[in-house]
Amino acid sequence: MGNHRISQDVKLAAIRLHEHGPLHLQDILECCNFSECTFYHILKLWHDTGDVVTHNQSFHGRPHLLDHDDLDYVLNLMQSNPDYFLDKLLSLIKNNCFVSVHFTTIF
Repeated sequence: MGNHRISQDVKLAAIRLHEHGPLHLQDILECCNFSECTFYHILKLWHDTGDVVTHNQSFHGRPHLLDHDDLDYVLNLMQSNPDYFLDKLLSLIKNNCFVSVHFTTIF
């Protein structure tokens, strides 16, 4: 068996064969060439997430303080009121978007 990558199709096929019951679990494991522990790990993942592969959710760096709507709001403010100072923009963002940011975020 060893340490090898199992394709998503093989994992799904094993789960479907197990759920619909035409084969015993040991026969499925022998055909798919993975251990019972691996099968139950895949089955748990299937029941928890509805998928048989884990998706890496590794984000690099800091999380963004402003989302797209907040950025659109800031851009609209700056385009419609080019004479606003940063402190005015910061207070409007804080009051209307409920986000407190440093002036260097906008600058």
